[in-house]
Amino acid sequence: MSTQYESVLGMEVHAELLTQSKMFCGCSAGFGAPPNTHCCPVCLGLPGSLPVINRRAVEFVVRTALALNCEISLESIFYRKNYYYPDLPKGYQISQYGPDAIGTKGYLDIEVGGKTKRVHIRRVHLEEDAGKLIHAAGGISHVDYNRAGVPLMEIVTETPPDMTSADEARDYLTRLRAILVTLGVCDGKMEEGSMRCEANMSVRPSGTTTLGVKTELKNINSFRTVYRGIEYEFGRQMEVLSSGGEIFQETRRFDDVRGITVPMRGKEGEQEYRYFPDPDLVPLSLDPQWVEEIREDLPELPQERKHRYTSELGLPQYDASVITSSPAMSAFFDAAVALFPDDVKQVSNWLMGDFSRLLNEEGIEADASRVTPEHLASLLILLRKGTISSKIAKDVFTEIYHTGRDAEVIVREKGLTQIGDETEIVNMADAVIAANPDAAQKFRAGNEKVIGFLVGQLMKVSRGRANPELAQRIMRERLMEI
Repeated sequence: MSTQYESVLGMEVHAELLTQSKMFCGCSAGFGAPPNTHCCPVCLGLPGSLPVINRRAVEFVVRTALALNCEISLESIFYRKNYYYPDLPKGYQISQYGPDAIGTKGYLDIEVGGKTKRVHIRRVHLEEDAGKLIHAAGGISHVDYNRAGVPLMEIVTETPPDMTSADEARDYLTRLRAILVTLGVCDGKMEEGSMRCEANMSVRPSGTTTLGVKTELKNINSFRTVYRGIEYEFGRQMEVLSSGGEIFQETRRFDDVRGITVPMRGKEGEQEYRYFPDPDLVPLSLDPQWVEEIREDLPELPQERKHRYTSELGLPQYDASVITSSPAMSAFFDAAVALFPDDVKQVSNWLMGDFSRLLNEEGIEADASRVTPEHLASLLILLRKGTISSKIAKDVFTEIYHTGRDAEVIVREKGLTQIGDETEIVNMADAVIAANPDAAQKFRAGNEKVIGFLVGQLMKVSRGRANPELAQRIMRERLMEI
């Protein structure tokens, strides 16, 4: 990007809370029900209906605000945020506003390029979600109000923003999602819309402090889209300004197919929402003792877990960062290490390697796979004993992943035990040397690199079952003897 300009980036993250009922009524907040089956007069805003605050939702927001190092407001207010949209049946959204939020003045530390940066959080507040528009063929749109009224937590970064790149935004969202899932307040499923983010972006001449005109990148639902959308939008704004153009305050979306951002509508200012306190809801008052009980009940957070992995287990910083980015993977790692404490780095290597690759191919988390910590520990014990080779272990792990069968059973049924008999390996080595006389002669002439090829051929003949160290030694010996 051009060094003439620098980028500035703030984030608004919306997380649907894992409550059983909606924010102000008793309707189910569950995902995936037939359209318009989780509705009542309250969440549809029918005349005469009155909202009642969901205590569990308030607890979840307090829990999150504490985890994000926020100050907790013991007194706060719900407002009406007025705007019309087809998926908002009341014509307004009940939301907290400005300083009247449950959590304020927090922060989250991120790490990009080996450097730590603190991202300041302005507020963590509570509101209700809108419904969902479903666009059908022929220009017809339908509205599903099941989501209307679901408890929604918004986490807003501070102004002026701290982040300046797509890499920082991705790391911020990754760490924030890990915290929310660890706390049990949100499932973090961006593909289902339970966690969504909006990026407020602007550029300014390098070295200046005045913020430029911002655009809002709306409802981003994957880490990949976050990165691509921000990268493109920063580039677009710099190109517009470099050519003498003007940036307009507007809401844009990222077109994943074309890889560009496109305008949706002009961005509303706060005054257009005409906020005023909701007359149907009394001010929210929190008991200080209740807040402290929530604080004491917080689980081990990803950053704390990362510190434990590096300081107590000796895991490299990179490994610890990767594993703690997923609560499910962290839990799997802890359980596997408890079963196989001999080599935590080997456990980490398997999780970050073959296991992560297979999970990514299927698009699931560790706790949704057939593989258990017991499976991995059993496989690593077979490796440690020399029962199977590293190559065979990879094949066995893949079968475990797809079938959920135990490693010992797979190895026994398929006859995959490692060959450690020297006589059998000698015979294989002699056959490989006889089939590759030119390579054998090059080795005898001093070409050390050829040994890798010959040993590889031996492993191929043994179908990966020969003991690698034994195969290397015997091949060298037979080359000099024959």
